[in-house]
Amino acid sequence: MPRDTIFPPIEPYLTGYLPVDQPHRLYWEQSGNPNGAPAVFLHGGPGAGASPIHRRLFDPTHYRIVVFDQRGAGRSRPLGEIAENTTDHLVADVEALREHLGIERWHVFGGSWGSTLALAYAEAHPDRCASIILRGIFLMRRREIDWFLYGMGTIFPEAWRQFAHHIPPEERHDLLEAYYRRLIDRDPRVHMPAARAWSLYEGACSTLLPNPDNLAAASEDTHAIGLARIEAHYFRNNVLTPETRLLDDIDKIRKIPGVIVQGRYDVVCPIVTADSLHRAWPEARYVIVPDAGHSAMEPGIRTALIEASQRFRAIPTI
Repeated sequence: MPRDTIFPPIEPYLTGYLPVDQPHRLYWEQSGNPNGAPAVFLHGGPGAGASPIHRRLFDPTHYRIVVFDQRGAGRSRPLGEIAENTTDHLVADVEALREHLGIERWHVFGGSWGSTLALAYAEAHPDRCASIILRGIFLMRRREIDWFLYGMGTIFPEAWRQFAHHIPPEERHDLLEAYYRRLIDRDPRVHMPAARAWSLYEGACSTLLPNPDNLAAASEDTHAIGLARIEAHYFRNNVLTPETRLLDDIDKIRKIPGVIVQGRYDVVCPIVTADSLHRAWPEARYVIVPDAGHSAMEPGIRTALIEASQRFRAIPTI
C-alpha cells in the first residue's frame, strides 16, 4: 500500500449523544457501511477528542465506523469535566455505547491514550473484541508520566523550556501539580494560557518533523482545555493500581488477533513501552515504523494502521 494512502473524506450517517453518569453526555457518530463490520475508534489524550480524519483509517465499504469523544473531550459535554472521570468510567462508557448501538462484537482501535483504554476495555470485555489495533503505546505507568513532564526535554529542549517556563521557578520542581492547579481554576485567564502551553508542548513533540498544522490544532481552545485539563487530572489521580495492571492481565486477550504499531522515534510514548507490551503479548503482530514519531497521521504510521484494519476484514463480528 502506498505510504500516502488514506480513505476519502466521509460524513457520518448517524450521530447522537449518550447520557452516562451525571453530568456527562458522550458525543458519538457512525459512518461507512451501516451493515458492515463494527469498528470503534478510541482517541488519545486523554481528552484530545476525535476528528473527521479518524474515520478515514477504515474502509467505509466494509466497516461500520464508530467514533466517539470520551468524557470531557471534544464534542462531549461538559467540555473539560474531570468529575466522575476515571479509566474505569471510560471502560464502562465504551461498553455502554456498544450496547446502545446494538453491536455484538467489534474491532477495537486505539492510539496513544487510546491504546491504554483499548487494552483496559479488551481485558474487561474480551468476548466483545474481534480484534485489537494499537498505536503509540502508553501504559499509564508513573515513569511514562514523568517522561512526558520532564524527559521529553532531552529531545525537544526548546518546547520543554516553553512548557516549564509557563510556571514560576519556585514551582517547577512539580510541574504536574503546578499545571493542575491552574487548569482546574475557574478563571479562563488562568486556565486557558496553561492549557495552551501544555497542548502546544505535546503537539511540538508529536511528530518526527515539524508540522505547523499540528501546532495550529494544538493551540485551538476547545482542544487545548480538554486535552490539558483531563491529561493533568489522569496523570495526577488515575495511575492504574497496580500500575502494571494492563501487562499483568494480558492473558485475558492473548487469543484476540492484535497489531501493535509504533514509531521508532516516538518521543511522547517512547518505543520502550511498546517493546514491553510486545514481550508480554508476542502473539500480536508488532510493526515498528522506522521513520515516524508519535502522530497517527505521519505517513508510515497511517499506512501501517490502515494495513492492520484491512488485515482484519475477514474476522467475523457476529
